[in-house]
Amino acid sequence: MYVSSGSAENRHLQAAMAAFGSGSKAGASGFRGGGGMRAARIAAIGLAIGLAVAAMTPSAPAWAGPAPATAVFGHSRVDIVTSDGVRRRFTVEVATSPAQREQGLMFRRHLAADAGMLFIFRHSRPVIMWMKHTLIPLDMVFIGADGRIAGMAQRTIPESLSLIPSPGPVLAVLEVRAGTAARLGLGPGDRVICPLLKVPGGAGR
Repeated sequence: MYVSSGSAENRHLQAAMAAFGSGSKAGASGFRGGGGMRAARIAAIGLAIGLAVAAMTPSAPAWAGPAPATAVFGHSRVDIVTSDGVRRRFTVEVATSPAQREQGLMFRRHLAADAGMLFIFRHSRPVIMWMKHTLIPLDMVFIGADGRIAGMAQRTIPESLSLIPSPGPVLAVLEVRAGTAARLGLGPGDRVICPLLKVPGGAGR
């Protein structure tokens, strides 16, 4: 599930990313600057992450059981071409609106081996995911603006409130059943093809 841009968790993380200065733009280029500035930035990021965790930790259970789904999702297909040229196909639900992205796969108890959910964002940017109210473990595949896998979070923990940031700016996130990435040999650099992904050079078509 996507942590919405208006949530307290996302605001704290965005504050942490702002502490990077220009060095946080891609999330992967690391810290920049001298020792004093670098230490200050690390401290600011640590504080922001701590505030985010505190903000999303409820004092009492937020729900008493599975809630009915409210968002309606469209469908599409996603092909991933691995480094050895093998094409892996998924039938996915598509989350493009804020309500769809916030709901994601919450409260689902089953997910087929070749199914998933594709979160698509209007522009490439750093995103934050989590597993709140998500009852099944997942693999999260982060897709860059070039239509290739930028990174993955594998075997995420159901109902965990830990934040799962993208490795840098991404255009989409594909959630599939836990263990899928390892089983199919998916990895960074693999090409992702979906008719809904508009990427330079047509890599996502």
